Amino acid sequence: MTRRAALGVLLVCASSACARAPVEDADARALRVHREAIVLDTHADTTPRFQSPDFDFAARHAKSDVRIDLPRAREGGLDVQFWSIWVGNVPGDGRAIREAMERIDAVWELARRYPSDVVVATDVASIRRGVAEGKLVSLIGVEGGHMIEEKLSILRDFYRLGVRYMTLTHAFHTSWADSSGTGQPLPPGHGGLTPFGVEVVHEMNRLGMMVDVSHVSDQTFWDALKASQAPVIASHSSCRAIFDHPRNLTDDMLRALAARGGVVMINYYPGYNDPEAAPRIAEWFSRHATELGALREKYSGDLRAMSEAMKAIAAADPVPQGSLEKLLDHFDHALRVAGEDHVGLGSDFDGVVSFPVGLDEVSLLPNVTRGLLARGWSEEVVTKVLGENLLRTMREVELTAERLRAEPATPPSPR
Repeated sequence: MTRRAALGVLLVCASSACARAPVEDADARALRVHREAIVLDTHADTTPRFQSPDFDFAARHAKSDVRIDLPRAREGGLDVQFWSIWVGNVPGDGRAIREAMERIDAVWELARRYPSDVVVATDVASIRRGVAEGKLVSLIGVEGGHMIEEKLSILRDFYRLGVRYMTLTHAFHTSWADSSGTGQPLPPGHGGLTPFGVEVVHEMNRLGMMVDVSHVSDQTFWDALKASQAPVIASHSSCRAIFDHPRNLTDDMLRALAARGGVVMINYYPGYNDPEAAPRIAEWFSRHATELGALREKYSGDLRAMSEAMKAIAAADPVPQGSLEKLLDHFDHALRVAGEDHVGLGSDFDGVVSFPVGLDEVSLLPNVTRGLLARGWSEEVVTKVLGENLLRTMREVELTAERLRAEPATPPSPR
């Protein structure tokens, strides 16, 4: 048989096989892509629940109680979760450090309590190993540089305890970096990063801890990008071109972040990304301002009690939700502006009061995959968004740290 005749037989056979094969519909395709990918989220605030001895992570909970638990994480195909370590704007007398340490311990205890299902990872290699073993891989991110209380030694201790990113500020200025706030932009405190703030960024680079610019002011963003020798991430931010909010990144920021190898992880909160839902959410907060103020005073420093009390208010008067399509607009925009290698998932599950309809708990994560595929993004691009982009950036941060640690040592900071 000639080579051409043989090729003809193969084409006929292939055509016959295709005719017999079932056609993969859109839902089946989305589920296949989702299950084959490593699905990684860089920001969830479920951590305070882990501190309660009565909380069973392996049990199914109502979404009004918690947005992530093990059964629904499995259903949603979640493979890797960065748990946020967050404490409020407390006095710098050791309290922030102590509370952060307790929450870091809670993440490690979660893995100890559920060893067959949960593992803590500290680098890309251990993430991939944990996913291959079928476990929910946990990592730790500190949400707010105030928790180091101006001590680089505490930053180093956080790294030793497994912290792999730190958000430079939360919703308020630190003594060394300006925040964006969470509503109207805050008046500048320092005009960006102070010299000590630059030192913090340099030490994070040396350690291999990702610099996170979510929550920071515009000038802090640019100062951090200039100071960092490694790629920078935005762990839970969206696009200001879609919704003009100070928590979101401008197109210039998206391009600059991408040019340095970083990644923006899109935040799901409609209060930051949905111009139609945000005013209704703001009105809800205004309507309950007196009650919420009283709760903040009553439960100062007790995040779990405050959260439970807020749930009672929301049960009686549900918080308005946003649109999944509007959230997908942010993914679309970031992919077009920053590029397909620089976008990921940063849900903010259990950290905010409202989510889009169809994405208000972890079991619904395949709706992101379905939506991106429906908008014409390729399976390869969607797989990058689901996790590979952050893994690539994290590995670049690790390699930068290896290079910096190989350089001649400088005298240690006294802080």
